[in-house]
Amino acid sequence: MKKSVLISGITIADAVEESFVGDILLEDGKISRVAEKINVQADSYVDATDKNWTAFPGFIDIHIHGAAGFDVMDATPEALSGLAAALPKEGTTSFLATTMTQTENAISAALQNIQEFEAQEGQAQMLGVHLEGPFISSKRAGAQPIEHIIEPSIALFQKWQKLSGDHIRVVTIAPEATHGSRFIKELAEEGIIASIGHSDATFEEVQTAVTCGATHVTHLYNQMSPLHHRNPGVVGAALLEDALSVEVIADFIHSHPSAVKLAFRQKGADRLILITDAMRAKGLPPGVYDLGGQDVQVTEKDARLADGTLAGSILTMEKAVQNIQSILNCNLKELVAITSANAATALGLSTKAKLKAGMDADVAIVDDDFTVQMTICKGTIAYNKECQK
Repeated sequence: MKKSVLISGITIADAVEESFVGDILLEDGKISRVAEKINVQADSYVDATDKNWTAFPGFIDIHIHGAAGFDVMDATPEALSGLAAALPKEGTTSFLATTMTQTENAISAALQNIQEFEAQEGQAQMLGVHLEGPFISSKRAGAQPIEHIIEPSIALFQKWQKLSGDHIRVVTIAPEATHGSRFIKELAEEGIIASIGHSDATFEEVQTAVTCGATHVTHLYNQMSPLHHRNPGVVGAALLEDALSVEVIADFIHSHPSAVKLAFRQKGADRLILITDAMRAKGLPPGVYDLGGQDVQVTEKDARLADGTLAGSILTMEKAVQNIQSILNCNLKELVAITSANAATALGLSTKAKLKAGMDADVAIVDDDFTVQMTICKGTIAYNKECQK
């Protein structure tokens, strides 16, 4: 028997087409109909009439390490399940489980765990893996443990890809590393996104990486060679190269609001992707938390190592959208692009990021302040703000 949800009287957002007020019928995990008015019986009803609510395709976070006390590197089913269960509250319906620089065995264990994981009903869907490290620069390590950074190895990557069940979708790499160009070519040939990050590369080295197949930049501005008028660095290349999409952590701590605005104006809404880069303390009280064997002091605003280095974020996708709106006032098309459509396009996901018949029933419903009111994952209401009161 099909399970159905009828959403009525809601503004329906899209990355390409104009928004309109209408109804959305979800059946058996898919969107079955979208129209100005749908008159059918359903198992559940969401009446948004006169509420000024907007339905977005569910947010896609392609760079997240943890939340709610769980971390991908815990390498346990409970950790992935806990992470997947925590994300709908912020409007996220799918994500890339992101690893970090650790020993070969620790990364192997995390990837093996990912291969075996299946999200439960009402949880965000894990779309694959973002391998962040260990193929990065020790000069731009940030909170990635320097002692575990290694040169790119195709053989090791292939071993890890097999362990993950071919789930690795994005690899962060410093292209200036030994054999970096060859490694990027290998990734491109296998259809995996080579993302430039944690890199001290020159402008020219990034250009070479793009020629080899790099298409993405990990958390723009953070832990990369900065823009200088005589050496534009990774930042300059990221902003200028049309072939590169960029991630932005819009907590206004990792990057100044004006830097985020610059990225949006230069890259456009179709080449910018909002991420959280969140660690396990997201959603928990301030305190000391673990990140890759390192103590991280978490306040209500940020997460830092003892020396002050930022150690991921405690940002939610909901807050990222609200922050973006405070400086850019994006239209709905632009918001859909940077919260889901660009990520779906990069990952080659044909059933995500559109509220149209036949697409996955992943929906984030927000009010006029962009506060998430409800999140639906594969047709199941995974979060309802009214029920949390």
